[in-house]
Amino acid sequence: MRRLLPEPAAGGVDPYDAYGDLPRLRLGMVMSADGSVTDAEGWTDGLGGAADFRVFRTLRALAGAIVVGAGTVRTGRLGPARLRDDLRARRGGPPAPIVVVSRSLDLDWTLPLFTEAETPTIVVTTRSAGARAPGHLRVVAEGEDDVDLPAAVRVLREDLGYEHLLCEGGPSLATALIKASLVDELCLNIAPTLLGGARHTRLLESLDAEVPLDPAALYLDEGVLFIRYRLRA
Repeated sequence: MRRLLPEPAAGGVDPYDAYGDLPRLRLGMVMSADGSVTDAEGWTDGLGGAADFRVFRTLRALAGAIVVGAGTVRTGRLGPARLRDDLRARRGGPPAPIVVVSRSLDLDWTLPLFTEAETPTIVVTTRSAGARAPGHLRVVAEGEDDVDLPAAVRVLREDLGYEHLLCEGGPSLATALIKASLVDELCLNIAPTLLGGARHTRLLESLDAEVPLDPAALYLDEGVLFIRYRLRA
């Protein structure tokens, strides 16, 4: 990938180095140039191609834990986190655990995400729903009827030791984390395509107020723009 900001680099940049200065909570998402986070088939996979997938793998390798929403899990397309041999050698140790945030725990517990993970999946839910999780999973239950995200993030960091978190969405969870002022950096990958139409999912749902962003870095690879935004306190 080629660095355009903060200053252009003469040669290529290794994504592992480009994203190596870790924030406490990083939100990573890909979207089309007109703001859709799903392709014509309704998935994110085809938006950014191989360049986006390289950065996707890198962000996972750098993270302490990977946070996802229940809607993403219900698609059945999210498997356990795995590391390629080259990234495993650089990271050291097993892959980061997937952390599933779900208020209701209406989930398919037979999915490989819950049964075949090299690093056991963690579930974040409410105190009222926590007892419905299978006994072999670690459960973080914060909030009575709605998940208390600040408290859950505090447990992940202080009690479980996952200092650097990566959220991969979906839009509902991403919006909730931004509203709670928990996101330090937005890694937004813009695919060189226009999709149009109302059927596509947008990057975020509803925000109550404007959220200022400071561009920290800009990269280009195979037509995909990779922007790192810092969220102002």
